[in-house]
Amino acid sequence: HKAILSAVENVEDNKAQGAMDLQNLNFSSRDVLVGLAASGRTPYVIGAMEYAHSQNAFVAIVSCNPHGEMAQLADVAITPVVGPEVVTGSTRLKAGTAQKLVLNMISTGAMIRIGKVYSNLMVDVEATNAKLIERQVSIVMEATECDRATAQSALEACDRHCKTAIVMVLADLSAADAQALLAKNNGYIRKALSHS
Repeated sequence: HKAILSAVENVEDNKAQGAMDLQNLNFSSRDVLVGLAASGRTPYVIGAMEYAHSQNAFVAIVSCNPHGEMAQLADVAITPVVGPEVVTGSTRLKAGTAQKLVLNMISTGAMIRIGKVYSNLMVDVEATNAKLIERQVSIVMEATECDRATAQSALEACDRHCKTAIVMVLADLSAADAQALLAKNNGYIRKALSHS
């Protein structure tokens, strides 16, 4: 956490620390590691990759060097070609931006895959403030093509659980029945609706 506020020197050069950090997180074969390093040769990341492989976990990398050691160790290497930086050595520019775009694609795909998205809507929004409460109403309205009053009523009936409200409206179910149907279908709206 310290690195967020100030530089922590030499950590990226500590191969053993990469492995230790994964051990401390109880990293296992059930996990996936995505290593990040513009150069493709950062010792900390390589240590983490080697540890992940020792646990039989899937290992991917995002690096701007297709020939780096990390690319050779990875099960999947995503290596966007960005060319030389405008400011030589400043990998936070093009390389960092390219990596951020790739990570956005990976995280978006993961959220879709685990049922956090229905159509193109983020359906696991937690109502932690007024803006997000309004977003939930809009999501339910768009997903179900219902009016505002129907969306608000459904959300209130199910403790503001967006997925439940959507299933309630689309399948004409009570909150309890919609929750049970979602639970039977591992939280996937589309699957729940096909079994309603």
